[in-house]
Amino acid sequence: MLRTVGKLALTKTPRNATYMSKRGILTLKDAVYTVNATASGAGRNGKTESKDSPPLEFKLALPKEMGGRGDGHNPEQLFALGYSSCFLGALQAVAGQQGKKELVKDAKIHTSVSIGPPNEKPGFALAVNIAVENVSDEALIQAAHDFCPYSRALTEGIKVTVGPK
Repeated sequence: MLRTVGKLALTKTPRNATYMSKRGILTLKDAVYTVNATASGAGRNGKTESKDSPPLEFKLALPKEMGGRGDGHNPEQLFALGYSSCFLGALQAVAGQQGKKELVKDAKIHTSVSIGPPNEKPGFALAVNIAVENVSDEALIQAAHDFCPYSRALTEGIKVTVGPK
């Protein structure tokens, strides 16, 4: 069974559903590292944890701006943290490949993740803004964006498998 969900095609297989972008997706040749996380409780007011080493656990809370108490973390914060650190690593890696390590020694990545209703359909969507501090080489910044796995996931698509455990 194949049906379209927005800009994604939903393919049902016996135990799972795979979401594939119509534009094509990046697939892994080999998984070098995998992290596992579990969310439980009241969704955005529950908790999320990873028992991988070292273990992490976060109390989640809807932000005040979305009608919540704001007394915990939220997925957008966690996404911004991961994206900024990944982008910095990509910038440093690309600079090293190009012989420009000195240009990124003081680099800082500022990532803003916004959530709100999209113009195109009901529900919620994300917007991301990345600002690179202390680096003015725009070609190097673009090369880092092209290299960063988070950027690639958002711009080129990734395979997402959903199904019962």
